[in-house]
Amino acid sequence: MTDLPMIPNPPTNAPNSGVVVIGRFQPLHFGHEILLNSAADYRDSNHPDLTLIICIGSSNRPQSLTNPWSADERSTMIEKWAESNEITNILICPIPDIEDPPNWVSHAEQYHGSSGVLVTTDLGTKELYRASDWDVILNPLEQRERFEGWRVRETARMLSTIANDEAIREVLGSLIPTVVLEHLIETNGLHRLAFLGEGGEPVG
Repeated sequence: MTDLPMIPNPPTNAPNSGVVVIGRFQPLHFGHEILLNSAADYRDSNHPDLTLIICIGSSNRPQSLTNPWSADERSTMIEKWAESNEITNILICPIPDIEDPPNWVSHAEQYHGSSGVLVTTDLGTKELYRASDWDVILNPLEQRERFEGWRVRETARMLSTIANDEAIREVLGSLIPTVVLEHLIETNGLHRLAFLGEGGEPVG
């Protein structure tokens, strides 16, 4: 087990089974959008009465260039994205890391419920959930090199001291959905990346 705090604590009652997607969403980018749309389409076609449960991993990690946005901030990104895409009946579910893969599913089930359907692109996650008797839909990775989270964050970091919003839109608009990017611009959510002291060459 990890010494990281369990933030948040699991709910008193876990939600009912649903269609589950797990990601860190640091930030929500087009790779996430492809996965979320696929999960929503699968839910609507096969289990229209189930909730789409979108799990935010690493909810207990301290702020860093790898984890620049809090779970609450990432929840807002997801909410704005879902609303703009008219995706309803969702539950956003922050889950803390435990650094213990064999016990991950039993830990996560306290937050997202049990015996549902997992939609993922990650082979390791697929194996963990299938071993716990979950139905798993494994999607192919789409443009993995382009949409890797660290690449998106590093691109955003290089733009984090630029005051020209149009320049930011021109570059990041090919990586981050418009509604999420506009939210980050409006809340000055990119500026912090210049001062977190990690990654490539220092900015600013």
